[in-house]
Amino acid sequence: MHAAPVIRGRLAPSPTGYIHLGNAWAFLLAWLAARASSGEVVLRIEDIDPQRSRPEYTAALIEDLTWLGLDWDYGPDKPEPAGGCMGPFEQSRRGQHYTAAIAQLESAGLTYPCFCTRKELRSMAGAPHVDDAGAPYPGTCRSLNQAQRQALLESGRRPCLRLRCPDGPVNFTDTVFGPQSLTLADCGGDFALRRSDGVVAYQLAVAVDDALMGINQVVRGRDILISTPRQIALLKLLGYGAPAYAHVPLLLDDEGERLAKRHQSLALRNLRQMGADPRRITGLLGALAGCNPGGNAASPAELMPYFSLSRLDGDDIRLGREMLRALVA
Repeated sequence: MHAAPVIRGRLAPSPTGYIHLGNAWAFLLAWLAARASSGEVVLRIEDIDPQRSRPEYTAALIEDLTWLGLDWDYGPDKPEPAGGCMGPFEQSRRGQHYTAAIAQLESAGLTYPCFCTRKELRSMAGAPHVDDAGAPYPGTCRSLNQAQRQALLESGRRPCLRLRCPDGPVNFTDTVFGPQSLTLADCGGDFALRRSDGVVAYQLAVAVDDALMGINQVVRGRDILISTPRQIALLKLLGYGAPAYAHVPLLLDDEGERLAKRHQSLALRNLRQMGADPRRITGLLGALAGCNPGGNAASPAELMPYFSLSRLDGDDIRLGREMLRALVA
């Protein structure tokens, strides 16, 4: 009889700004889900975009997560023992893995160059703004012949590289939202693997990193659920299994808007400067997650024995002003 594999979850922040209360919520739940099962936690810095990522934000998020009471077994500041094969833990240093994955997909005939600009994609979508899946792609460049591609290159167009998505549904069971069945067309169609500026796209980097780092439990915001079929499809095409997924509800502000990095007053860094107690923050978040009914100040470790993802119902959670005032009272 084989023992069950050790749970290995991950915290995967992007260093494009200071992390806020909504980030803290998702990271706390990911940490609790792994630790409550005596699992491991990996800290992965998703700094694949050189234009938006800043080293000072990486340093700040490590400091802020530590202040909040979260820890990890492996990460930029906690390398593996000699001989380990998970690292490095910054996406900006993992280019050879992405190059190898793209070469594998290219050799299987699963990619093609796309010369459409973002402006053109937004125009095709009929809206200036698109949802979390990105602009849907109608396959405009899928069947271009070599002569057409060459003419576009000579005109100065720089192509991105897209996946020739397979047909059929991608099925998985989300721990919070239950059974899911979506085609890749439902998720926007053929998606980019590498941008026209040479930067590897989010979907490929995340799928490859989860596979090579042995991540078998992914807990993240429900806004990313639309990306999950894409990542599962990539993992299958590359010969890997998929993790178990749990997409958690989002925290909203008092007006019902999703918390984002524009909510600077709710950045952990600013809350710290205002004198917030980290145990009050995690105590409040634990109460919202159903593992701290009294709402008292509590560290992540104190919440752990009472935590279960089954207590989340998938509904987004609005933070009232009184809740926020209590953090710095």
